[in-house]
Amino acid sequence: MKITGIELRRVAMPLVSPFRTSFGTETTRDALLVHVVTPDAEGWGECVAMSEPLYSSEYVEGAADVLRRFLIPALPGSADAYAVGRALEPFKGHPMAKAALETAVLDARLRASGESFGRFLGAARDRVPCGVSVGIMDSVPELLDAVAGYLDEGYARIKLKIKPGWDLAPVRAVRERFGDDLLLQVDANAAYTLSDARHLAQLDAFGLLLIEQPLAHDDLVQHARLARLIGTPICLDESISSAAQAAAAIALGACSIVNIKPGRVGGYLEARRIHDLCRAHGVAVWCGGMLETGIGRAANLALAALPGFTLPGDTSGSRRYFTTDITPPFVMSDGHLDVPTGPGLGVDPLPDVLDAVTTSAEWIAL
Repeated sequence: MKITGIELRRVAMPLVSPFRTSFGTETTRDALLVHVVTPDAEGWGECVAMSEPLYSSEYVEGAADVLRRFLIPALPGSADAYAVGRALEPFKGHPMAKAALETAVLDARLRASGESFGRFLGAARDRVPCGVSVGIMDSVPELLDAVAGYLDEGYARIKLKIKPGWDLAPVRAVRERFGDDLLLQVDANAAYTLSDARHLAQLDAFGLLLIEQPLAHDDLVQHARLARLIGTPICLDESISSAAQAAAAIALGACSIVNIKPGRVGGYLEARRIHDLCRAHGVAVWCGGMLETGIGRAANLALAALPGFTLPGDTSGSRRYFTTDITPPFVMSDGHLDVPTGPGLGVDPLPDVLDAVTTSAEWIAL
């Protein structure tokens, strides 16, 4: 497939409410879109890097720079998604930038052949259950109101962001208010250390599905030790950067659940490899989210429909984050979202909306 040019488009998407985690607060989604143009079709990919290097070492401006200077020039003259992966392998790091480029190329190829993203990846369902991630609030009553609203909307699972000083009390309050049948989990975003093991063990009383990434992203050994000290299942997020890293974590006993974020692992092809590995070892997986626009959300829904994704993911409806999405909105029904069935990602940006939120655009001819 001959690529004639690639557009790097930066967009600023105001969030309906601030999203607060242990490492910061976002009020606007600063996203980088990669738009691949070929003689036969066009494709889109979304880079999920944040504005600042807080979740990972990547950030939006850096992703645009590495795409412009190194990754795009390295593309072969005729490329499919697998060739993209091989061409980009020599460059260390930058999985989110690589994932966006690989996704855009794959989208163009699938649109040209008329195949959907879900079919290509191996989706086993046509709709997936939706969970929602609830950020850190100023007060427990505010949190309870937010959770009640999401449950009224039909979300099948609640994830609470936690940090030292905001953990036991909010979790207890949510469990007491909404009962033992609520599917409830927590996400620490690496905010604790092994010395907090006794404190974290107190979460065992609340019957959580899992605690996500309690310790540092680069310490599988400490997570394995923590897993022997607490009863709540440990799920790894930031620690899993590849299928090889997932295999190491499973072998060490560092986790019993894995959150798969395609941007974090370098793309949907590597995400599928991690899914296959975990499924072979009986390790549950679910699809995480990074405040994606409709472009990234469409791809995540296709991934979350694979058979090994047995837990609800962070695949929320569009209105959870944006008043107006850049694609036709994803609307939840009975706690589920439909997996797009059209060619490629199955969704296209709405030109007027896209133009309104665009902050910069750069065309790179090939």
